[in-house]
Amino acid sequence: MQLQPRTYTPEEYLQLEEQAEYKSEYRDGEIIPMTGGTTNHNEISLNLATELRFRLKKQDYRVYMADVRLWIPRHHVYTYPDVMLIEGEPIYADNGTTTVTNPVMIIEVLSPSTQNYDLGDKFTYYRSIPQMREYILVSQQQHHVIQHTKTEAGWLLSEYETEEAVIQLGSVDLELEVSEIYSGVDFDDTE
Repeated sequence: MQLQPRTYTPEEYLQLEEQAEYKSEYRDGEIIPMTGGTTNHNEISLNLATELRFRLKKQDYRVYMADVRLWIPRHHVYTYPDVMLIEGEPIYADNGTTTVTNPVMIIEVLSPSTQNYDLGDKFTYYRSIPQMREYILVSQQQHHVIQHTKTEAGWLLSEYETEEAVIQLGSVDLELEVSEIYSGVDFDDTE
C-alpha cells in the first residue's frame, strides 16, 4: 500500500516557512526543499543584482534577491527567484513585506539539479504573471545566457554563448555584458 504524500494549504506553508531553518518552494500543495547554492551561483546572482541596482538607481525600479518570495496565484506557487526586478512599488501578496507578486523580470542561475524545472514548468508559472516581460537563465558552468523576452507575438528566445556578448534587455532600457555577469566566476569549481 502506497501512502499519499501530504498536501499543504498556502497558509500552512507560510507558517512552516516562518519557522524553517532553510527555504522551501510551494507548488500547489507540495513543499519542496531548495538546494544549497555554489559560490559560482552566488557570484552570478550578486553580479546581476548589483549591475541592475547600480545602473537603475535613479529610475523607478526595485531589485530583489533570493530572500524575497514570489507568489504566483494562477498556479498556486511560492518560489524564491535568484533575482527579480520590479517596476515601481512592489505589490505584496499579503500584509507583510516578504512576498511580492509583480516582477517585470526574473533571473535564475541554473544548477544541474534544477535546470530542467527552471527551463520548463517554472517558466510556465512565470509567464502567468501579468507584469512579467523577461526571463533570463544563466549557466554557472559555462558562458551561456538564455533570454526570453515577451513581445506582441509571444516570447522571443535569444542565447548568448561568448564572454564578449552583450544582452539588450527587453524589460528595461539597459544592456548587460556577459563578461560582467560572469565576473569572479571560476568554471573549474562547478559541480
